[in-house]
Amino acid sequence: MLDVRDIHVYYGDSHVLQGLSLRLEKGEIVSLLGRNGAGKTTTMRGIAGYNPPRSGRVIFDGEDIGGRPVYENVRRGVGIVPEDRRIFPGLTVEENLEVAELPPRPGLEPWTLERIFEAFPLLASLRRRRGGELSGGEQQMLAIARALAGNPRLLLLDEPCEGLAPVIVELLGEIITSLGEGVAILLAEQNARFALRVARRGYVIDKGRVRFEGTSEELSSNVEIQQRYLAV
Repeated sequence: MLDVRDIHVYYGDSHVLQGLSLRLEKGEIVSLLGRNGAGKTTTMRGIAGYNPPRSGRVIFDGEDIGGRPVYENVRRGVGIVPEDRRIFPGLTVEENLEVAELPPRPGLEPWTLERIFEAFPLLASLRRRRGGELSGGEQQMLAIARALAGNPRLLLLDEPCEGLAPVIVELLGEIITSLGEGVAILLAEQNARFALRVARRGYVIDKGRVRFEGTSEELSSNVEIQQRYLAV
């Protein structure tokens, strides 16, 4: 579903991603772990098209999408949940979802409003409330639900747990794992315990390079990697 090959991404003259590669299969949940500043968000932005790679390739479902505009990638099936959520504060929950709707993808069950509200019952009870009136956890759920309204085949989740209470983090974990049927999910997280619980595999990055990759079990048991690249 996603094959990122040796991408190099810059912010101005700053060389942030230095030959990063990773892969996701259809329906797979994969974590991208690292400290703040390791390059997680830059990786997401590079894949989505916000900061296109200067070199390397981003292959999505057999197509090279590197350098294409974000809106084109979204139309092709890339769903994006940014770190700052970017919901529309003046629109209701239901309106936030409606503006993001895209046609269903062949072979995948469509994410209708009814299905979204079934997966996010809390949002169903808040469907008439404006986005700016929601709590942080409610806004995060709305951001994920809005991405699903576009019927993605690939979902990029950037730091979904940041700033949320443990009970909301637990609920998000249940929601994310329930989505992994037909939709590939790349989850960038600093919360390694959460990410390794919901993902099957993971990549650890530091200073824009992959330092370790393996199953969640391998990462959970590798104390040296945790201490070197994940410990705060």
